[in-house]
This record gives sequence, structure tokens and C-alpha cells, in this order.
Amino acid sequence: MSTASDADIYTHGHHEAVLRAHRWRTGANSAGYLLPLLRPGMSLLDIGCGPGTLTTDLARKVAPGRVLGIDISAEVVPQAQAHARDAGGANVTFQVGDFRSANLAPASFDVVHAHQLLQHLRDPVGALRLMARLARPGGVVAARDGDYSAMSWSPPDPRLDHWREIYLAVTRRNGAEANAARWLLRWAGAAGLSDTVYTTSTWTFATPHDRSWWSAVWAERTTLSAFAHQAVEYRIATQKDLEDAAEGWRAWGEVPDAVFIVVLGEIIART
Repeated sequence: MSTASDADIYTHGHHEAVLRAHRWRTGANSAGYLLPLLRPGMSLLDIGCGPGTLTTDLARKVAPGRVLGIDISAEVVPQAQAHARDAGGANVTFQVGDFRSANLAPASFDVVHAHQLLQHLRDPVGALRLMARLARPGGVVAARDGDYSAMSWSPPDPRLDHWREIYLAVTRRNGAEANAARWLLRWAGAAGLSDTVYTTSTWTFATPHDRSWWSAVWAERTTLSAFAHQAVEYRIATQKDLEDAAEGWRAWGEVPDAVFIVVLGEIIART
């Protein structure tokens, strides 16, 4: 992520553990539903680009077409610029700002894309409506979001159950929808997008490396990220609650046959 108006609160924030997870994202693991539609020469807007790994990967697919990544974080955009420079992404540029107030020209992109963004906004329908205005006639609006209540894992652990309860409560307090995946199709219809295809996919963490990485990232995020600070500030959880949940994450990561499944919804809409 990020984009926000004054009313939006980004639950995750930009702690290094959050950015570490975001830097993992590529076209293959985070935009497989979109890749078949990309062609050389297309222009693409990536909203909430974060550290830019996914943006730069998409830019390779449409080169020499121009790609713009936009994010509200003045801290993270320079990281995206550095990544693109190191990766040879000559056709991608990055901008600090909120796409809703950045004066981007209407009908100026072939593809308008947002990954894991709508779940953090108070008005996801309004965001989709603007995304459609930024796309050219016949262009593509693409969005992918997670569903926290649909996440599943084994073995069961009450500490992870409590982690999810805390997370859902924090996002509700922020006016956001952590289960955005299940609402994407309805939101698209409310935004006036009638030619919409809905699909689902998963992130699955079931190898020793993946378990170790995923559990460590979330253990750190659970105690040190903006989510943790918000949970304590809102009196939804104590620091001890968060430390117990983080220990649950670490314990899960040490189980040899543990599995974690993240369910994601996706929409492709033609303007």
C-alpha cells in the first residue's frame, strides 16, 4: 500500500518488517490474474506501489510503455526508485502522493492497478470509481485484496486466533474492511463497473523457508508495526497480548508440517 486521505489510517504502516513483506511481491506471486492482459507499449498506473518490486515487475511486461507508481509515503518512494534503477526499469517512474488528489489526467492509462489497497480505505467504491476514470476507454481496472477472516492455518493455535481478532478489531476501528476480497465484485458494481471478472488465488506458505520467513515477518509486525501501536492506542490489546500473539507466530513457524493459506480476491474490469 499506500494511499490515504485524512480520513484513512494505514493499519500496517511502513515498519521494515512490513516493507520486507512488500518487497517479496512480484508479478508472478501477486498479479498472475493480470499478467495475461499486459502487452508491450501499454501505459500502467500502480496505486499504492510501496517499495516498487511489483511495480517494476509489471513495467517489464509493458516496456517500452510508461509506468507510474504512486504512494503516499515519502519514505518508501525513494526505495521504489532505487529498486527500479537497480533492476533496469527505465520505463517506470514513481511519485509521492494520493492518486485521488494528484491531478492525474483522466483516461490516461491503459491499466490502472491496485494491490492490497482497497482493504485500507474508508471509501473503496469511490477509489474504484476514480480508478475507472483514470483508465482509457476499453482499458483495464485491476485490483487484488486479501480476506483475513478466510485465512487458514495448521496446526491451530489460540494465539494466532487472538492475533486475527485483534487485527480485525483494529481495521474496523480504522474504518477499513480487512475482508475486502469477498466484497470486490460488489464494490466494482457500486462504482459503475459492469464488465467485471472476479477470481481468487492464494499465497501458500508450507516449505521450511516460507514458514520461517512468513512467521518471522508477522511476529515482528505484530509487536513493532503501526498495527501494534494502533492496537495498544485503541485499547484493543495490551503489549503482552501482542507479545503472546508474536510467540504464537514463531511457534507456528517451527512446526515441520505447518501450513498457512492467505486467500485473495481479484477483479478485472473493462472501462
